[in-house]
Amino acid sequence: MKLNLKMNIRCCQRNFSSALPPLVPIQLPSPRETHFWYILPDEVKSVALLNRYSELLSPCERENVNRMSGDQLKKRALLARALVRTTIARYQTNCEINPRSLKFRKNIYGKPEVEWHKDDNFSPPPLHFNISHTPSMIACGVTINAPIGIDVEEKQRKLKNDIIAFAQRYFSPYEVKLLTSISDPEVRRQEFIKLWTLKEAYVKALGKGFSAMPFKTFTIQFRTSTLRCFHLPGNSVSKASEVIVESSNDPGNLTNNCLFALLEVAGSHYAAICVENDEIVRGESNTPMKLTVRKTIPFVEDVCVSGTDAVLPLRGIIEQ
Repeated sequence: MKLNLKMNIRCCQRNFSSALPPLVPIQLPSPRETHFWYILPDEVKSVALLNRYSELLSPCERENVNRMSGDQLKKRALLARALVRTTIARYQTNCEINPRSLKFRKNIYGKPEVEWHKDDNFSPPPLHFNISHTPSMIACGVTINAPIGIDVEEKQRKLKNDIIAFAQRYFSPYEVKLLTSISDPEVRRQEFIKLWTLKEAYVKALGKGFSAMPFKTFTIQFRTSTLRCFHLPGNSVSKASEVIVESSNDPGNLTNNCLFALLEVAGSHYAAICVENDEIVRGESNTPMKLTVRKTIPFVEDVCVSGTDAVLPLRGIIEQ
């Protein structure tokens, strides 16, 4: 069955016509819901399809892609921009959104945002998005009314430097101590990557990035929670690792005003998602984040993989 599906996808890509089919519309996420879209660049093989993606980009975006060195870098940059445009265009409100018409701006720290054109006939959706990519995966997270940060990393990512020496340079003393306590080098490497994705997602959710908020200025802690911190349809896990953030400027002051999800995706990547926990901010009860994950090749296939082996919730072993 999987073989036939892949063959059909290749055929569809090979015979892609000049007229793009419509994007499948998606309902806006609920206030406590996150949508996570990802694409595997190696599965996009059609030159004609890539050319059609290029037509969706602004002149500035195309110029930036063409400045990339090497075909693979150009392809990944093109897919990243096409994924953002096609993903946002799916969320229709009172009129259809053309992915070509979308305009973007950056905040003072460089985080991209949609610059909506407002008029009497259009009410822009309150969407927030964030993107992350590796050589083998590109992902886009979407929420409404709440800032989001995501990060994806390859599970087999190799570090050129010694992990502890690297952690001492970038992580908090608490995190370094816990990593040092792990005797198995492979387990230590895996936990380092998980921590990195969570810290990256956190600073991106705040809209700042590493340069404005160095990783050493806060600590990620895992605590076993009796409540789910996030919910994947079809998943029956009753416990999750609640992620707590401690600021080095105020030691001992632990905050959970952000919701986190830590996942294994496609069997090959770790993905971290961080969303502002607006109910905590308003002093209301804490409920888990609902998470929907879709694998896509825009205009060719969209597959909801929530609740399948392609998406597994993770628990950090570094817990209190």
